[in-house]
Amino acid sequence: MALKPEPTAPFHSVQYALRVLESVSKHGNGVTDAQISRETGLPTGHLASLLLTLRREGYVEQVSDGAYVIGASLLLLASGAARRQALEDRLQLTLSELRDSVGAAVYLSRYVDGEVSVTQVADGPLTPAVNEWVDFRSSAHASAVGKCLLAQLDHDGRRDHISRHRTARLTSRTITDEKILFSQLDAQSATVPVLDLQEYAVGTVCAAVPLTAGSAAGCLALSLPIEDAHRLRSAAETLSRRAAPVLLSLAL
Repeated sequence: MALKPEPTAPFHSVQYALRVLESVSKHGNGVTDAQISRETGLPTGHLASLLLTLRREGYVEQVSDGAYVIGASLLLLASGAARRQALEDRLQLTLSELRDSVGAAVYLSRYVDGEVSVTQVADGPLTPAVNEWVDFRSSAHASAVGKCLLAQLDHDGRRDHISRHRTARLTSRTITDEKILFSQLDAQSATVPVLDLQEYAVGTVCAAVPLTAGSAAGCLALSLPIEDAHRLRSAAETLSRRAAPVLLSLAL
């Protein structure tokens, strides 16, 4: 006897949805609907409706190039190492999209256990990362990343950091006077990007904006070669406007 379609339809719909989610999850950088159709065997008409539902419920998201990636609702179902890896992959994708938007290498940094930590970088052949010729942990006074993080600390926190990492002169533009440095940090508005105009490295300019998430100090930054310095402020403004998706990824 043939099975009646009505009772089995919900079951099959769940099966199809799971196959689609498995396909999307396998492709960390995104997958097209055509590829999903090939991997799941679902006809495009059925798939389009299913993807629309999964997007509405937040289980998948469609990125700027039309590809599909896992969504926030799916990430929340995971746990342990799998969840951490999924969140890291999602955040890296967000940073890569931001890199393409600003046309510069992008950095995510935090102040962890009294040290500057660059946790993720999105760069590429046309947007190379800055050459870390001096450890970022030892050059907070000179880099946009470091100054942005130090600006989020209180006076005692800054003094503690400087007592462990002296303000060495890295270029002719590096501020080495503690009073001048702290004065500039005090005057720094949270709504204005912190700039590094060849203070860390000759030939490179940088900008950083704070990522305020509770009491933790964090920031987003970008770097450009000196020949593109004319784009620094506009790129920094774009970076500031686009910080919200990064905060959302961190919050998850």
